[in-house]
Amino acid sequence: MRLGVVSDVHGNRVALEAVLDDMPAVDRLVCAGDVVGYNPWPAECVAAVRNREIPTVMGNHDRAVASGTAFRFNSMAKAGVEYARDHLDDDALAWLAELPDERTLLDGRVKVVHGHPDDPDRYTYPADFAPGLLDGEELLVMGHTHVQHHAVFGEGMLVNPGSVGQPRDGDPDAAYAVVDLDEREVEERRVTYDIDRVVEAIEDAGLPGRLGQRLYEGR
Repeated sequence: MRLGVVSDVHGNRVALEAVLDDMPAVDRLVCAGDVVGYNPWPAECVAAVRNREIPTVMGNHDRAVASGTAFRFNSMAKAGVEYARDHLDDDALAWLAELPDERTLLDGRVKVVHGHPDDPDRYTYPADFAPGLLDGEELLVMGHTHVQHHAVFGEGMLVNPGSVGQPRDGDPDAAYAVVDLDEREVEERRVTYDIDRVVEAIEDAGLPGRLGQRLYEGR
């Protein structure tokens, strides 16, 4: 069983299309949340995930957009939330609102969360990866940090595929992962995409310019 694992798309249609085009043959896709936020294509990214029936959990930006709250967000994040709310129809907003904090797939073999299995808003960085995060599943998928990393333990595998739409690990290329459950192997993958096009769209949308510039830096 091979899984394509994505997370933190953040409304970046150009990066998502590049990832889906680059994706090798897999049996299933899963998404660790934050389909929307920051970038100017929230509706298109929600549609892409929904049309492919990708099992998805709720990220903090998804929740903020669905609920209309972004109390702890900085100005750039708030701008992305407000933009997404203005550009999503009621059906898309309802879909976001109904996303769960956790999904268990493939008869319990796989668990998907956004931040941490005990707290969807807690950042779980590579230094925090440990067997104790697992609770019987073979694979735990996490997102939220935008930092690509994985670890394989006797008890199972931990994977953060990194961010499709806004990497923060110093590499501007869109990030995702492919996991072979049977072979217990994880392949971290990156793919280049047209950042210039995204920056131009951000400017045209009236979103903060820093959102585009940071894409060049992978920050």
